Amino acid sequence: MVENLKDKINRLKKEKNAVILAHYYQRPEIQDIADVVGDSYFLSKYAQECKEEVIVFCGVLFMAESAKILSPEKTVLLPVYDAGCPMADMADYEDIKEFVKDYPEAAVVAYINSSTEVKTLCDVCVTSSSAEKIIRNLPQEDIVFLPDRNLGGYLAEKIPEKNFILWDGFCITHEKVDADSIVQIKQQLSDAKVLVHPECPKPVRDLADYIGSTSGIIDFATKSDAADFVIVTEEGIMHELKTKNPEKNFYVPGKTMTCINMKKITLEDVCESLEKMKYPITLDEEVRLNAFKSLENMHKLSR
Repeated sequence: MVENLKDKINRLKKEKNAVILAHYYQRPEIQDIADVVGDSYFLSKYAQECKEEVIVFCGVLFMAESAKILSPEKTVLLPVYDAGCPMADMADYEDIKEFVKDYPEAAVVAYINSSTEVKTLCDVCVTSSSAEKIIRNLPQEDIVFLPDRNLGGYLAEKIPEKNFILWDGFCITHEKVDADSIVQIKQQLSDAKVLVHPECPKPVRDLADYIGSTSGIIDFATKSDAADFVIVTEEGIMHELKTKNPEKNFYVPGKTMTCINMKKITLEDVCESLEKMKYPITLDEEVRLNAFKSLENMHKLSR
């Protein structure tokens, strides 16, 4: 049944001149059927440069919207439309609009995990893999960073010469990590390397041997000579880690680190999305153009 579904997806993909993009946090079977798997920065860049007319974005809403912002001529489909991001929802457009008025000299920097409307208020977008380089390239000393206080706090530590004003948002999946659960694993596996996503709170980051994006975590584990790793980010990344490193051992602190929204898309959803062209992302053109500037600057300043 699954193989028949995969065959149908591959057939529809060819018929529709479509490409399937999947984030590392997606279900394993979604990553397997995708043409490209990556982190948010890589996927946004690929979506802009690919030749296919239809993009099936297996991620969450802000990712699909970002692809549409960058490539308005393409049809961007999100197989499950209510796959959202609680962190992005913590930054309301009207609230941010009022907030930034207090800092007229500051550069307004938005994590890509934000709505299209909020991106219109920002000078540049960043991802966890590109943020440090981009912010160092900005001339302003004052940085309004939103919506993630944890990533913002990490960047403030890395770039002490800048003054960070942080919005009080966070990722509910990374926020709930308990530092004690990492310590417990380390007590049993003293040589294990702790690899942490910067969306985690500071007590967790302080235990890390490496802090980085999903792609950075995968690269570190793949190149490392260590055998054991504590992976402190959404557990969907385990699929790629185990595929690339079958001889190594990976552990998640606590019982689980699962983003419910990232797990909403199934193979059936991908098939139906291609078959019925569900659900196309539509954006007001004026809003899209205003948001485009921040994403365009993201690619320019990360070179």
